[in-house]
Amino acid sequence: MGAAVEIVDVARRFGAVQALAGVDLVVEEGEFFGLLGPNGAGKTTLISIVAGLTRADRGTARVLGHDVVTDYRWARRLLGVVPQELVFDPFFTVRETLRIQAGYFGLSNNDAWIDEILHHLDLASKADANMRALSGGMKRRVLVGQALVHKPPVIVLDEPTAGVDVELRQSLWGFIRKLNRDGHTIILTTHYLEEAEALCGRIAMLKAGKVVALDTTQNLLSGFAGLTVRLTADALPDAWRERVLRHEGASYLLSLTSYAELESLLSALREHGVAIAELALQEADLEQVFLRIMKRAA
Repeated sequence: MGAAVEIVDVARRFGAVQALAGVDLVVEEGEFFGLLGPNGAGKTTLISIVAGLTRADRGTARVLGHDVVTDYRWARRLLGVVPQELVFDPFFTVRETLRIQAGYFGLSNNDAWIDEILHHLDLASKADANMRALSGGMKRRVLVGQALVHKPPVIVLDEPTAGVDVELRQSLWGFIRKLNRDGHTIILTTHYLEEAEALCGRIAMLKAGKVVALDTTQNLLSGFAGLTVRLTADALPDAWRERVLRHEGASYLLSLTSYAELESLLSALREHGVAIAELALQEADLEQVFLRIMKRAA
């Protein structure tokens, strides 16, 4: 298997903002790959460069070996992108929108595949509805359909379930999993980290335009094995503040390496006379790993 997407030393600056600062990344064919990072990390800029919507200041990007600049026709034909923004033409029905999108790639008479897309995205009942009459969640489903209408081997999903109800989220992921099993490469960006943990075999994490972590999901989880404590208390001893991953009001999220450290924390709270209103203990999940990596990168 070769590289589905290859990114070599890609950098991009917008005025004083360095959106990407030399990113190197390879996504193999058939992978379900996660691209994670906080707002402003450079995820959407990187996707825009791969999709040919933005030019990199330096570096190269290829889709299945086709350079996105010098061989852009093939690179774009091999790629389907679900954008983060809701962009639609208000003058067409759902089915017309998908047919027009297929036409951009020289495809016609593919209603059988369009019907399958409509079915899997729960859009069959809205096939003849005008786009402007749809809810935000329905419009997002159509965006997914547009990205899939030419059966691209590489599919990029940029926050595909933002604003989508739970029922659709489950049916959408069932469909995307099927596409992945059928050989499609999937690249996902999402703020729902439980989705990335459940779906992605490998994950890259971006911070300030740089890759700060890249490994299999299992290795990331096991590499940061430990405990997290959600604690609601009046205060926290200074010695424990470096363990804080997140702090909102009287609520603290702390990382611990073992149960022995939990006893040390409780002892320190008793010594300082801190009253505990609430305490919950859990093993580290991808959200906690993400917070630790971002804190370390900062």
